[in-house]
Amino acid sequence: LTGLTGWTGFRCILPQVRLKGADVMYTFNKELKMLNRAAEEFARKQLVADREENDKYPFGLFFDTVLKKAFELDFFHTMLPEEYGGIGQDMEALCILLDNICQADASLAAIMFTSVFAQELIIQGENFDLLKKHVNNADKAEDFIIAFPVFNNPLEIKQVAGARQKGDKYLISGSVEYLVMAGISSYALIPVEIEPAENEKGISFFLVNLTDSGVKKSEPILSLGIHACPAVDLELKDVEGVLIGEPGKGGEYFTKVCDKMNIAACAMSLGIMKGSFKEGLEYSKKRMQGGKKIIEWSEMQMILAEMAIQIKIAEMLISRACQALNNKEKEWEKCAGAAAVHIQKSACDLTTDGVQILGGVGYMKDFGQEKRFRDAKQLQALMGLWPMKKLRKIYI
Repeated sequence: LTGLTGWTGFRCILPQVRLKGADVMYTFNKELKMLNRAAEEFARKQLVADREENDKYPFGLFFDTVLKKAFELDFFHTMLPEEYGGIGQDMEALCILLDNICQADASLAAIMFTSVFAQELIIQGENFDLLKKHVNNADKAEDFIIAFPVFNNPLEIKQVAGARQKGDKYLISGSVEYLVMAGISSYALIPVEIEPAENEKGISFFLVNLTDSGVKKSEPILSLGIHACPAVDLELKDVEGVLIGEPGKGGEYFTKVCDKMNIAACAMSLGIMKGSFKEGLEYSKKRMQGGKKIIEWSEMQMILAEMAIQIKIAEMLISRACQALNNKEKEWEKCAGAAAVHIQKSACDLTTDGVQILGGVGYMKDFGQEKRFRDAKQLQALMGLWPMKKLRKIYI
């Protein structure tokens, strides 16, 4: 987006803001430039035109063609180490990808986030051979993406699925709620308690095959936002699972992955903010009210200026969080967590303004603002309820 400095009303408020996509935040090398171009082009060609239709799921068709193309472009391999068949990029690369995708449609980005989160948990558990075997055997997205309850924090809820050991195997029975991508994927990573519970402290994660005869899936669940990132509830009866890491260490693994993935969650909310700002800006330059374009009204200029400021602040926070992670600075985890709480709240506020800019049509599904408003609220629940994440910050 260019041209903000061309209006008198902005010149005194925000003289230097010129948003041109992800390149204002990230330091690009050759590989990141290629990834940024690929993500921008993919979002523009594959997501924008069919955004409204894709958002009708589960009452409409799932965008499996889009998922296939994203998989073929290796978007799901971004942070996977090269020795396991991935691209081997860092968090900055994932943020660039999620930022661009979320500007068009956050649903696909949420699927990517879920896949990376599951991969990172397996790496935390040091099940390297398992991960390598899984990647090598997956020639399509449905087999590669590992379903995971990414909108829950297993440390905040009581697990109702248990695993009992039988010989050298674990058999899992019980239920798992809101398991993202379980209706599409062939495998899932689920939190359970090993029975008897008093013998093991904490939760454990298990990889299960969702094609097992003991797995029963619910109908797809209609969520507040990101409809094309489907989730189902599971009922399991004596389903064999592969233990990830050590028994009872699941909470520790989850926390470590959350610390890292908080930055990726920030990038998703930032992408929604940018998309909302872009649509609001373009609409205000065309819509006539009171005998002139609404962009010429000072009140509208102030709303857009505030949106641009919040985007710039979010960009700086993510850039700083990536730097802290890469340098393994002291307490980088708290930096990333605080950034996530702030940016996710900012995205909700900004998308509210995005709807307001469009007036009555801002609530219509044939415009993108209504969807971005819902998506921003839904993303607040990534890795647990937003109020709980905020309350934890008082102990910083």
